Amino acid sequence: MRIATVEKPKSLMVRFAYWMSRRKLGKVMTPLKAVYARIPRTIPVEYGIMRVLESGLSLDRSVQFLVQHQVASINGCGFCIDIGRAMAVGYRLDVTKLEALGEYRVDPRFTDAERAALAYVEEATRHKRVSDATFAELRLQFDEDAIAQITWLCALENYFNLINLPLEIESDGLCAIAERRKAA
Repeated sequence: MRIATVEKPKSLMVRFAYWMSRRKLGKVMTPLKAVYARIPRTIPVEYGIMRVLESGLSLDRSVQFLVQHQVASINGCGFCIDIGRAMAVGYRLDVTKLEALGEYRVDPRFTDAERAALAYVEEATRHKRVSDATFAELRLQFDEDAIAQITWLCALENYFNLINLPLEIESDGLCAIAERRKAA
């Protein structure tokens, strides 16, 4: 990692965020200690984003996780892959589909809707634009509200990845913690 983490924050808001992270994830996540602790005014914004991710979207939760995991995988964000898997375990989603993303075009476990969403975010992440054909496939499967949500999730995951990748923030082992908690 390229910058040190803030282990003992002075700000009450940051200390509360550390407590919430420990409670939700089993530890204080590294991006919180490396980035957000240094910019405390971003914490309410990040909390708002988390609330939308947890209960503010009408998009099927499994599609949401597949979309975010696809973007994180394309970008190679180890932290985001780990936290995404941890959250999927916490929601008791099928984690094997996350592992099979590289084969989404041919794997029978993926629906046509999932394939359309994954192709869309893959193209958007790699090229920042999508072809008319890719968008037409997405439009066959989703209404405009869902398309807006898929697009937002793609942009959001790219945002998170661009925080972690340049600072070389890697996996926190959150998936292993979530699996232990699930087993207990």
